[in-house]
Amino acid sequence: MLKVFPDEQACIDHLTSIRWRNGEFCPHCGGSVIYHFKDHRSHKCAACRQRFSIKVGTIFEDSKISLQKWFMAIYLITSHKKGISSIQLSKDIAVTQKTAWFMMHRLREASNTKSFLMPLKNEVEVDETYIGGKERNKHVSKRVGGTQGRNTTSKTAAVALVERGGEIRTFKVEDVTTRTLNHLIANNVALGSKLFTDDFKAYTGLAPFYTHRVVKHGEGEYVIGDVHVNTAEGFFSQFKRGLVGIYHLMSKKHLHRYLNEFAFRYNMRAQPNGEGFTALLSNIEGRLPYKVLTANEG
Repeated sequence: MLKVFPDEQACIDHLTSIRWRNGEFCPHCGGSVIYHFKDHRSHKCAACRQRFSIKVGTIFEDSKISLQKWFMAIYLITSHKKGISSIQLSKDIAVTQKTAWFMMHRLREASNTKSFLMPLKNEVEVDETYIGGKERNKHVSKRVGGTQGRNTTSKTAAVALVERGGEIRTFKVEDVTTRTLNHLIANNVALGSKLFTDDFKAYTGLAPFYTHRVVKHGEGEYVIGDVHVNTAEGFFSQFKRGLVGIYHLMSKKHLHRYLNEFAFRYNMRAQPNGEGFTALLSNIEGRLPYKVLTANEG
């Protein structure tokens, strides 16, 4: 990484080439006539007369961390299959743990790739999991009774929709009712697709719109021909190994960003090494201020 980007100007030049790959624009007003200063770092819009750097309007705006360290963080977060902790990242790029934590959440926000807009199709698996730990493993004073199974009183539910051989979509949900699950499926799966779920009773009312096939886990079934949800379960297995082995704790407030991170790596799995770095760097528009990140969940 340091050989490719030996100094800050090399990082700025690379970011400029990616961000303006379809033409120059002003991040303030969108103007297309841009003047460039001799420092190769500053620009000015002919329309609104605003002076800006290539970082304005991105997750890097107002960050005092060098782009070289940001690039190293992007490479590491896209390369480790189970993720990398903020403590380890802080050591690797020589920043504080608090700074590394903030950087990683900005990158997770960016990994919510907006280019994945086409609906999933053909054969699609849907499964849900629950994050929050088993009650029997908690201290007696922290246990909540009657929360076994799919109860979301003390756990947070996450849903994965994955096209076999294709992309995955993940969501943090407040409940796992028929209304919630059907809404996610309708918004993300093309009508007429072959849909695979387990026998959870919330997956009802899908037959008129999809070819709905069910594997009956309650009866000890896991694979009946091509009927299974092993792909989705495999994703959640990888996600939970990252939770237990790397992160140890994922709060309900930030769970969707961790899901973004793991889904991004899954969707880039077939790409050559380094493509994940480029793909994430191409999706850095928008800001996530520290006050917003740390604000109490409303």
